[in-house]
Amino acid sequence: MTDVTLRPLADTDEAQWRALWTGYLDFYGATVSEAVYSATFARLCDPDRPQQRALVAETDGRLLGLVHVVFHPHNWRVEDVCYLQDLFVMPEARGTGLGRALIEAVYGMADAAGAPSVYWLTQDFNHEARQLYDRIATLTPFIKYQR
Repeated sequence: MTDVTLRPLADTDEAQWRALWTGYLDFYGATVSEAVYSATFARLCDPDRPQQRALVAETDGRLLGLVHVVFHPHNWRVEDVCYLQDLFVMPEARGTGLGRALIEAVYGMADAAGAPSVYWLTQDFNHEARQLYDRIATLTPFIKYQR
């Protein structure tokens, strides 16, 4: 995709970020409260919380994609690892390489932070995204349990 800038989420992005994250949540049939929207946005923009970050993809002042990441300790490593928690690209921008660019930007963030691992989860029915993931990452045999 031409003329797209990947950059950190900014305080001025809230309305467009909400629209993107709502699209992501809708895809998974999920909702969050207003308190979660507000707290998450504040955390992602807080320079004192470097463990929780976001990047956005912007063209002509319009946000077309987002990625949220969380750096956290891992009991099997000395270094923190990087969890790519949310990735979303607007439907009209899919297939342009934007999702791959966002993931590769996360890889760069992880490398710069000394995090040896980047991982994420997706639903088994997310076939379109999994075609990309299968090309740029390794599918693991883990099964998620949750309370």
